[in-house]
Amino acid sequence: MPPKRSITLTEAELRLMKILWSRGESAVGDLVAAMPDNAPLAYNSVLTTVRILEQKGYVLHRQEGRAYLYSPCIAEHEASRSEVRQDPEDEAFTGSVRDPSSREKRMTQLDRRSLLTGAAAATGADEILL
Repeated sequence: MPPKRSITLTEAELRLMKILWSRGESAVGDLVAAMPDNAPLAYNSVLTTVRILEQKGYVLHRQEGRAYLYSPCIAEHEASRSEVRQDPEDEAFTGSVRDPSSREKRMTQLDRRSLLTGAAAATGADEILL
């Protein structure tokens, strides 16, 4: 039996929803063009994500000629914060928002731990002693 689909929004889905909320009805090409330069997505990625949003009930489409135009069917103020899925890695770093070094320290600890675990696995040892 396949896993149950989540109705929460991933980070990529939320980015596309924000564009749809601000632009209104848009074709996939318009959504690709509206993506921020620091976080671009390929056409196929946007198309797949919009189709997933439609399956989840956040987006509707209508056909105009050969193109599909997508529009949000839920208003931005209706989408609650609980509908946004938290990235598990981000949850590990929810220490102090005011102290950016908090995240860096934990990242360093986790990176070190994963390197040591990887080294142990590569050598066949149970653990690496320093």
